Amino acid sequence: MTTTDMLRPFEAQMIADRRWLHEHPELSGQETQTMDYIVSALEEMGLGIHIIPNGGVIGTLNEKAEGPCVLLRADVDALPITESPENLVQTRRSISQNPGVMHACGHDAHAAMLLGAARALAVQKEAVPGCVLFVFERGEEKGGKGFLENLLPYIDEHFNVGACYATHVRWDIPAGKIAVLDGTAMAGGFGFDVTICGRGGHGSRPDLAASPIDCFCAIHQEINALRMRMIEPDQVLTYSLGMVHSGELSNVIPDQLRFAGTVRTYDTARSGEKFAQAMRSVIDHTCAAHGCSAEYTHFSKPLYEVRNHAKAAERARQAILKNVGMASLMSCQPWMASESMSAYLKLWPGVLAFTGIRNEKLGSGANHHTPQFDVDEAAMLPGAAAACAFALDFLAGRPDFGFRRDIVSMQDLVSRSI
Repeated sequence: MTTTDMLRPFEAQMIADRRWLHEHPELSGQETQTMDYIVSALEEMGLGIHIIPNGGVIGTLNEKAEGPCVLLRADVDALPITESPENLVQTRRSISQNPGVMHACGHDAHAAMLLGAARALAVQKEAVPGCVLFVFERGEEKGGKGFLENLLPYIDEHFNVGACYATHVRWDIPAGKIAVLDGTAMAGGFGFDVTICGRGGHGSRPDLAASPIDCFCAIHQEINALRMRMIEPDQVLTYSLGMVHSGELSNVIPDQLRFAGTVRTYDTARSGEKFAQAMRSVIDHTCAAHGCSAEYTHFSKPLYEVRNHAKAAERARQAILKNVGMASLMSCQPWMASESMSAYLKLWPGVLAFTGIRNEKLGSGANHHTPQFDVDEAAMLPGAAAACAFALDFLAGRPDFGFRRDIVSMQDLVSRSI
C-alpha cells in the first residue's frame, strides 16, 4: 500500500480541517482556538501530546520507540489581511469569519495536511517502525521569533531527531505537483526599520537645517550600489523598501525620516551577513556626514536560508516517486520568501518541499499574502502523502546523512528573523 492509498480515507477530513481552520484564522501569538482544535484532533487519534507554551503543540506516535525519530512540521498562524469573497475566478467555498484576518499563505492547508498525515500513520501505528513527531508551530509569520526559542530547545532536549520534513504550498506550482530542491529552497534575510534624526528648518534656508531627506537619498543610493560592489556574481540578494515617511509640508524641512524594508538572500553566510554589516556602516557614516544620527527600531540578525540537505532531498524524491507517482514530481526555482523551517534545517538534516496549489479553473493561483489567495484542496492529498512517504522511508532505513551542525548556539539560531 502506498502512502497515497493510506491517505485517501482521510481526504474528506483533511478538507474539513482546512475549511475550519480557514474560517477561524488567528494571528501570530493569538492561535488559541487553532491550538485547541489541533489538540482535540490529536487526542482523538490517541497520540501523545506535548503543549509548549508560546511555542506550539507536538503530537507523538510511538514516542518510546528506540532510535532516531522523524519530525514532521506545519505552521498554523494567519495574516492581518481582509479576505476577498472571490478568488481569481469564483466565489470561495469557505471564507474567514474573523474580519481583517485571513489564511493568505496556506498555513491552514499545512496544518490540515499534517493532521491528515498523523491520522494515516496513527491507524498504522503497529506498522510504523519508530517515533514520529507532528510539530504544529505558532508564530511563523513573525519569523518564529519568540516561539522558536520555546519550541526548538524543547524538541532538542526531549527527542532524538534524526530527520525533519515540512511542506509549503506554492501559488505558482500546479496542483498535484511536488518539488523537492537540493540546497536552497527559500531565502534568508533580515528586516530593518530605521529613523534618521536630523534638524528641521524653514524650506528657504536649507543651510540652517540638517535634512533627513537628503541624508536618506544618499543612504538609499549607496545601499543599492553595495550589491554591485559586494555581492559575488553567482549570489542572489535583493534589497527593497516597503515604507518611507517624512514631513508634512512642502516648505518645512522635517526633523526625522523613517524607512523600513527587507533584504533577502539565498546564502546568509556568504551574502546576508556581510551585507547587513556594510549596510549598517553606510547608514551610520552617511548620517554622520549629513549632521544626522540613526535610531534602529529594528535591524534583525539575518535569518538563515531554508537549505535542504542533499541526501535527505534525494531520499524524499525517491519516496515520493514510489508513493505519490512519477507525474507528481517537478523542478522549480527557489522561492525568495522566507520561512522559519530554516532553523529546523540548521539543527537536523531534512527537507522543505513545495506542494503546488495552482488551478486556474478553480481560481487558485493568486500570490501569497494577497486577498485573492486560495488553495486547490485536492492538492492536500499528495502533499500529505509525501510527508508520510518521507517519514516511513526514514524510519525503515534510518540512513546516516552525515549531517553536522554549524550553529553558533541555540540562542543565536532562534534570535534570527526577518
